[in-house]
Amino acid sequence: MIRYIRVLGGALGGLIGLVLVAESYTSFERAPAAGALIAAWVVAWIVLGFALLPYLTVIPAARLIDAVQELSTAEFVTAVIGMILGLLMGLLLGLPLAAFPPPLGTWLPLGVSLFLGLGMVGLTVAKRADLLIAAEAFGLVRRPLAGTDGERGRGDPRIVVDTSAIIDGRIAEIVESGFLYGTLLVPRFVLDELQKVADSPDTLRRNRGRRGLEILGRMQKSPSTPVEIVEDAVPEVAEVDAKLVELAKRHSRAVLTNDFNLNRVAELQGVRVLNINSLANAVKPAVLPGEELRVRIIQEGKEAGQGVGFLDDGTMIVVENGARHLDKDVSVVVTRVLQTVAGRMIFAQPRLD
Repeated sequence: MIRYIRVLGGALGGLIGLVLVAESYTSFERAPAAGALIAAWVVAWIVLGFALLPYLTVIPAARLIDAVQELSTAEFVTAVIGMILGLLMGLLLGLPLAAFPPPLGTWLPLGVSLFLGLGMVGLTVAKRADLLIAAEAFGLVRRPLAGTDGERGRGDPRIVVDTSAIIDGRIAEIVESGFLYGTLLVPRFVLDELQKVADSPDTLRRNRGRRGLEILGRMQKSPSTPVEIVEDAVPEVAEVDAKLVELAKRHSRAVLTNDFNLNRVAELQGVRVLNINSLANAVKPAVLPGEELRVRIIQEGKEAGQGVGFLDDGTMIVVENGARHLDKDVSVVVTRVLQTVAGRMIFAQPRLD
């Protein structure tokens, strides 16, 4: 396409050069070596038209089309409305300005219309959210419900998923429960890393990798939260954690992980972190000192006489003087609750009957 435009530009340039030569033939005729000068003049216009016409037609048009395609529906509609309002205001102001003598009467209306049109386009696009809320309040438009017909809006969260979150397994239950809203992005390099884990000679790692692949396939079948495999390779970054952070920056600045180091790196770079361990700790029922619990002592603790049990959610309970109740269900009274990096730990004593 550009090649044909360049040929057309060269032809137009040559035609312009010939017209200018015809209009100023007397000046060219008086110059020494008039034939060579005319030929050079026409060739210069041909080269100029060949080089410049694409930058005056096709290339700006392609960039404009790309910019329009990147606009959301709300942005496009508000831009059109703003342009119409700006042109109407320019028309109203241009009528009295046209009464000025030339050239003011000719150029002032055009300049005012152009200024108000572009200004209103920028203003309405910048305030599109407020305008949409106002239109909804008056009942002019109705915003579609999220997930209607299986489609997702452009503004929905796009969360980059780490390998650790997939292997963990709990992500599938979280997705099916509906707590995650938006689209989960699984980069191709995360999928490759998951495949390497599934092919590992170590039995434990191989089983975890295969479970991760099964969980990923299970999530892709879930209608509540779409899962998208993205091909962004981020070749300029070497480490996987850095690739994830960079990819999150390109989308909605959110990453889902269980990796503590990735958690810290992402937070330092302004990327929101959805940590499954933090979620699990947050939804555990609150236990206060003085409450009574029923727990089974399954092993001895580190200190002499201590017994250790676990609640249904996996919270560890250290029972003072509980070693003598090993393999028994006992009623205990909570003495204190300690929050650690690994989770919550409860200390208790057997209830005195």
